[in-house]
Amino acid sequence: MQTQAQILTDLDAATMIEGAMSYGLVRDAAIALQDGRIAWVGPVADLPSQFADLPRTPFGGRLVTPALIDCHTHVVHGGHRAAEFEMRLNGASYEEVARAGGGIISTVKATRAASVEDLIAQALPRVDAMLAEGVSIIEVKSGYGLDRTTELNMLRAARALPAHRPVRVLTSFLGAHAVPEEYRERASGYISDVCIPTLRAAHEEGLVDAVDAFCEGIAFQPEQLVPLFDVAKELGLSIKIHAEQLSNLGGTELAASYGAMSADHIEYLDEAGVKAMAQAGTVGVILPGAFYTLRETQAPPIDLLRQHGVPMALATDCNPGSAPMTSLLLAMNMGCTLFRMTPEEALRGVTNHAARALGLGDSGQISVGQRADLAVWDVGHPAELAYRIGFNPLHSRIFGGSL
Repeated sequence: MQTQAQILTDLDAATMIEGAMSYGLVRDAAIALQDGRIAWVGPVADLPSQFADLPRTPFGGRLVTPALIDCHTHVVHGGHRAAEFEMRLNGASYEEVARAGGGIISTVKATRAASVEDLIAQALPRVDAMLAEGVSIIEVKSGYGLDRTTELNMLRAARALPAHRPVRVLTSFLGAHAVPEEYRERASGYISDVCIPTLRAAHEEGLVDAVDAFCEGIAFQPEQLVPLFDVAKELGLSIKIHAEQLSNLGGTELAASYGAMSADHIEYLDEAGVKAMAQAGTVGVILPGAFYTLRETQAPPIDLLRQHGVPMALATDCNPGSAPMTSLLLAMNMGCTLFRMTPEEALRGVTNHAARALGLGDSGQISVGQRADLAVWDVGHPAELAYRIGFNPLHSRIFGGSL
C-alpha cells in the first residue's frame, strides 16, 4: 500500500472537471497526492517546485480518470429472482410479475429472513465486482424489508461494508419501495405507520444519507409520498426518487419541488418534468440495465435533458429483479448504444455527475482538494471505456491516496 505523499507521472489524465471540454484531458500529466487528497494536477512540465522532491510513481503512459461512482444500487438484498427472469422471457410483463406477488415482494421475503451478517456476506461479492472495475463510491438503498426491523438491518449492513472493503458507501432509505402484503390497498397507512417511524429511527441511528421512493402505479402515487418527503425535509435529509419508469405520474416534478438531488429511471418523463429538474438542479440518473433487462421500448428523454442543461448520471441499478448487473462499464456502453449518449457523457455520468447525484462536492473529478480516488486504465483514449463490451481494462485503483 502506498499512502505517502507522491507524484503520479507518465500518464494522461481525463480530469472530468465540470465545464471542461474533451474530458478535460491533460496529456503527459502529473498528479500530486497529499493526505489522501489531490494537491496539484497539470502537465508534468509545469509541476511546481514544491512537489519536485516527492517520490514518483510512473504509470507507463496509461489513462487516469476519477474513480467511478455507482450512484444507484440495491446491492444489499437477500436471494435472487432468476425464476422471474424466465417468466418474463415467457411473456409476463414486469408489472404482471409484480401484481402476481413476485417482483419486489418476493425479494422482501428473502431479505426479511436474512440477518445483518447474511446481508453483508451476500453483498460483498457484488461489491467486489464493482471495485474490480474502478468504483470507489457506491450508493446503497434499503427497500427490501418494508418493515422496521429489516429496513434498519439493510441500512446497518450497508454502513458495515467499508469495514470489509476499501469503499465509500452512501445510504438511501427506500422504505417506500413497494406496498407490503400486510398493507395491501392501504399504501398511505403504510407510509404513516411504517415508513415515517422507521425513517426517524434510521436517522437517529445515523444510518441514512438520503430518502428515496418509488413513484409508480405498482408502488406509490405522488400525493402519498408528500408526508414522507416532508419528514425528510424536516430531518435535513436529501431526497431522491424512482419515477417515470413505467408511466408518467408526475413523481419527478414532486421531487424537484423538494429540491431533489436526483430523479432516476425517468423514461416517460415529459418536458415539464425536465424543466422542473433543470430549475431545481436535480440530476437525471439514467439506468440502462433495467431498460435492457425488462426489454423496454420507451427511452429516457436524453435530448430534452441536454437541451435544458440537466446533468445526466449513469448507474447499474444493481438489484435482483430488473437489473441483476454489477458492471458500471457495461452501463456506460448501454447508455451509449441504447440511448445514444456520447462516451464523454457516459464517463461524466459515472464520475462528476454521479457525484452530483449524491451531493458529493469532494469527488468525481481530478482537481485540487478532491479526494484522491482514481482509476488507472490500460487504454489510449477515454472513449474506450464506453466502447468495449465485456472487457475490463482497469490497471489499478487508488482509494484515498492508497494504491
